Amino acid sequence: MYAIISDGGRQYRVEEGQELDLDYRELSSGETLELDRVLAYSNDGALTVGKPVVEGAKVSAEVLGIQMGEKLVVQKFRRRKNSRRKTGHRQMYTRVRIGKISV
Repeated sequence: MYAIISDGGRQYRVEEGQELDLDYRELSSGETLELDRVLAYSNDGALTVGKPVVEGAKVSAEVLGIQMGEKLVVQKFRRRKNSRRKTGHRQMYTRVRIGKISV
């Protein structure tokens, strides 16, 4: 059984027990997160597609904690002007474990 969910402008294919990085949320470890934008789900090969979402379907996930993404380096350079700038950025994510997919 799997489901396709929408969260933060992105779509994810999730299964029970899968760990996933979602956009940062102010949640602590052990809390439960309900994801109700289920676009489609499959149960034993039968695919159900929503218009645009499946009514009454939701995915529950347990928050594992906050995690930092890879560091991105941003460099700005103007040739022959002796002008250089180097900055970095690390995005924060919320790590979750998918629990139950209920329809």
